[in-house]
Amino acid sequence: MSTPPEPAPARLRAIPSRLLAGSALVADRLVGERLAAEGAHKWHFAVLLTLAEAGPASQAELSRRTGIHRSDMVAVLNELADTDCVRRDPDPADRRRNVITLTAAGRRRLARLDALIREAQDELLAPLTPDERDELTRLLATLADHHGPAHPGPDRTP
Repeated sequence: MSTPPEPAPARLRAIPSRLLAGSALVADRLVGERLAAEGAHKWHFAVLLTLAEAGPASQAELSRRTGIHRSDMVAVLNELADTDCVRRDPDPADRRRNVITLTAAGRRRLARLDALIREAQDELLAPLTPDERDELTRLLATLADHHGPAHPGPDRTP
């Protein structure tokens, strides 16, 4: 029988950056596990959500909007295209590039992944009341806005 770990010293438990980092690790694990069980990952979700909210886009545009590096975006789009979640069509304005469009299958996939993300958020934030969850989200958004894009991408600086 193992003994439970001793709590970290109070001063360590009071450092906001340490608390954020630890919570981020848990959040990433919870989301990653749920999405992986569906054969997906967070980049699939990011691309599908971006297309659903902003409409068709080029690969470069999706890279900028999601923070996914351009070289990784190709693999993500290949995976999504293989499952008929997105369609690539030549851009009528520039036939050298493709326009990526969300399909009906992609919308259904996004709805399923969205439900999984919500479940992960509920587990992560379980000890908080709805008002506390809203306040935490507002505070984190304030920090994120102040410090620039969460994922600046390869050709942008924060």
